[in-house]
Amino acid sequence: MKRIIAAVAAVTAFIGVSAQNTRLLTADKHNEYGLVYTLPVTALRIEVTALRTVREAGPYWQYAKKYMGTDKVVREDSEQWQVKDVKVTPYGVADTERQYLMQLKPGALTYICVGADNMLAAINKEVDITVPPVSERAMREGRRSKMDAYLEYVDGDFISSQSSAKQAQMLAESLMEVRDAKVSLSRGTADNMPTDGRQLELMLASLARQERSFTAAFTGLEYTDTISRTFTYIPSDETRGTLFRMSDFAGFVAADDFSGDPVTITVSERHDGELPVNADGEEKKLPKDAVMYMIPGTARISITLDGTTLWSGNCELAQYGVPFGLQPSLFSDRRSRSFAVFDTATGALKEIGDVTE
Repeated sequence: MKRIIAAVAAVTAFIGVSAQNTRLLTADKHNEYGLVYTLPVTALRIEVTALRTVREAGPYWQYAKKYMGTDKVVREDSEQWQVKDVKVTPYGVADTERQYLMQLKPGALTYICVGADNMLAAINKEVDITVPPVSERAMREGRRSKMDAYLEYVDGDFISSQSSAKQAQMLAESLMEVRDAKVSLSRGTADNMPTDGRQLELMLASLARQERSFTAAFTGLEYTDTISRTFTYIPSDETRGTLFRMSDFAGFVAADDFSGDPVTITVSERHDGELPVNADGEEKKLPKDAVMYMIPGTARISITLDGTTLWSGNCELAQYGVPFGLQPSLFSDRRSRSFAVFDTATGALKEIGDVTE
């Protein structure tokens, strides 16, 4: 017990001691007074959070009755997974098939604000684009076991022993020493009493950790944690796809890993964007050399697992829309210049107004 308290005293003494930048493009000789910009296609960032319940068997569970006086132990490792939350965030990806040129005259004060791949964000105004991360983590990861914590406190004799029965006996003896040390410290009868209350608190906490780790080696562990994964989906003409699969044994697995049940994404109730009409109900004509933007369409996005809807909502989508344009003189008239701000997720016109110098 003296050895245990001295070691704890030494340890406790030691213990005491996504906005994406945009850029502005201006017209001059080097680009022949032409500004190239791109409209987006809408992608979906899907963040899925699952609750994982883990049961880990202790390596000496067969000896729990003998040394712990109980047979209520975890006998085999298992996991249970349950999806708890799904968040869907639309964002824009530059559509290389929708690139346009804004041709200006020398001396024009017009500039455009663009993000990655010259995706149009604004004209005659500087704005920021917030882009969520889209990289996906490894689908299948090795579980980090919490069961091996007791190995931090064993000695060389334990490591060198080839008998599990002998190791169990040594662990049980160490557990009794730790419990006796806790009692001595609590009563103030230990030979190596701490010098202040803070050190006593740290020593007792360290002993409690040791006690839990030794006990778990016999009875096992049960704990829960949350795991999140991020997926990217770009809706197209297909109405259904598999995002990933959820396995009872490994949690998140790849869409083509049939060890899990499919988590599907469905596109329904699609409504394509429509060109604006005039007072007579006729479609407006595209202005000459128009500054292009998107009139997005809409669709209902549903994410399901085993017939249960995890998330459902209506989304505006550039790929189901139609391109239209603004009169270019709005942005180059020296006497009354306008600015415009666009939704980089859908390409839609968000705001237009007068530039105030």
